[in-house]
Amino acid sequence: MEKSQYISIMIQSLKKKSAVLDTIMELNIQQKEELENPALDPDDFDRTVEKKAEQIQQLELLDNGFQELYEKVREELQSNREAYREDIACMQEYIRKLTDKSATIQAQEARNKDLMTQKFASVRKQVKEVRKSQKVVNQYYKSMMKANYMEAHFTDNKK
Repeated sequence: MEKSQYISIMIQSLKKKSAVLDTIMELNIQQKEELENPALDPDDFDRTVEKKAEQIQQLELLDNGFQELYEKVREELQSNREAYREDIACMQEYIRKLTDKSATIQAQEARNKDLMTQKFASVRKQVKEVRKSQKVVNQYYKSMMKANYMEAHFTDNKK
């Protein structure tokens, strides 16, 4: 394969990586909405996390492929910088955009982590309240059973 073909594949890889990062940002927004929803369905949240994991796996594949291609053409790019000036500039622009998107994703992830921590604290609090109310109900039931308990009486039916 010719070096220029490798470079065009690298640019395509950067475009695909940009699309994957856009999808991850959308999934982060969806995850945020789910975490803010008091009636959160854990199955919906799990599906969103799974979709995001698939996108991250795709991102890793793209990164690895890009790195392999770059290793093949690095010397050519460095030695003939002038010949590939436009391609290099195009890749640098994509890389800047990807870096910005990565920073946005990191901020979204931090926000979602805080929301998840709050959600888990809320769920823990609800569980405590349920256990506490069950304990109170059980104590009430036991005390009522004792209050209604009567000793056995023998009655004399003779007159």
